[in-house]
Amino acid sequence: MQDTSKQYDAVIKTCRDLFIKKMKDYGSAWRILRLPSLRDQIFIKAKRIRGLQENKVQKVNEGQESEFIGIVNYCVMALVQLEKGVVEQPDFSIDEAITLYDEKVAVTKQLMMDKNHDYGEAWRDMLVSSLTDLILQKLLRVKQIEENKRETLVSEGLEANYQDMINYAVFALIHLNNK
Repeated sequence: MQDTSKQYDAVIKTCRDLFIKKMKDYGSAWRILRLPSLRDQIFIKAKRIRGLQENKVQKVNEGQESEFIGIVNYCVMALVQLEKGVVEQPDFSIDEAITLYDEKVAVTKQLMMDKNHDYGEAWRDMLVSSLTDLILQKLLRVKQIEENKRETLVSEGLEANYQDMINYAVFALIHLNNK
């Protein structure tokens, strides 16, 4: 599992670097996005990945990797919004946003390490397309939880679903980087 930790960190570094560059370009404009809007952004990326996996012709010259990176970053934003709430105007400095990014990723990585231990790194034998399908399934679950006013009877809530999507996207990126 030591390799997994290093591979995870390398993928997150790529995602984090892009997040920082976008913060420098746009500031924290994402802070105005409500959770359903973030969910929809993740959905668009996951559907595009599925399309790339199924279609023989690709008309936009961007691969799956950039879309999985976007999923990671939008999920981190959703986790921040869950904790901090939505604002009317951007309110985070780059440093504040990076601190929150790192906090959310650290908790999510620990969840991955715990589950990875219990599941015996089963993800290593999964297809990238299966990880994509699991992300799409989690998005449908998130939508239902939102429709249920964030109430669940026996299931994990929104935070756990966003964390799982981050981890599935990281696993997919590890697979794609190992090709």
